[in-house]
Amino acid sequence: MKVLLDEAPEVRAYLDGTVADLLRSMDFAGIERSVICCIATRPEQFEPIFHWCMQIRSQRLIPFPSVHPADPGCGEAMRRIAEEGFRGIKLHPFYQDFFADEDRMLRFYEEVSRQGLLLVMHTGYDIAFPRIRRADPERLLRITEAFPALKFIATHLGAWQQWEEVRQHLIGRQIYMEMSFALDDLGPERSREMIVAHPEDYILFGTDSPWTDQAKTLTLLKNLNLPEARLKGILSGNAMRLLGLA
Repeated sequence: MKVLLDEAPEVRAYLDGTVADLLRSMDFAGIERSVICCIATRPEQFEPIFHWCMQIRSQRLIPFPSVHPADPGCGEAMRRIAEEGFRGIKLHPFYQDFFADEDRMLRFYEEVSRQGLLLVMHTGYDIAFPRIRRADPERLLRITEAFPALKFIATHLGAWQQWEEVRQHLIGRQIYMEMSFALDDLGPERSREMIVAHPEDYILFGTDSPWTDQAKTLTLLKNLNLPEARLKGILSGNAMRLLGLA
């Protein structure tokens, strides 16, 4: 958390990064459950992250461990994650130094799919890094077309600050997107247009807490005046099905 604040001082942390503060924020916003996405920035971080996820998971907190693509034991790590009952993993092309569609990642996606895990990936640019196209919409489209059984979830409404390309390549396709750190940038008109144009079962509520205020993000979404059925799916139904909780 401190590293990101050092690299991008314009980013504000709304919470202190603890489980207790997240639960307080959830209670205030009326959020029943949160998926917590971890990022292993080095291969050796798999074990401590894995055990931390085991310690904190509960009916309200659903942690996703992380596997570093450079870990020679990543296949075994994913098997352990699946056997322990975790529903998915998180990848971050900038913090983990990969391009989304490079050859070594294709074998990684095969294993994720084989283990039946959800894959949440940071997509688009990252506020703390130079604007390198590591996970742009065209790369994501190649991945999802190559691995149709992969339950791939693109963050930040398809690709952070690459939303015109998201419109061109991803909107309207059966590709899961969560909306964290996007509604503020896009504004209500563009946000609503993109959400309504996408298959209603494939949009997920997300906040990127602690980097945004959960209650504010929820208000931004509700102010889009979406059809009631679509809003309910975004807020709960779509995620519940993906997580096997429906």
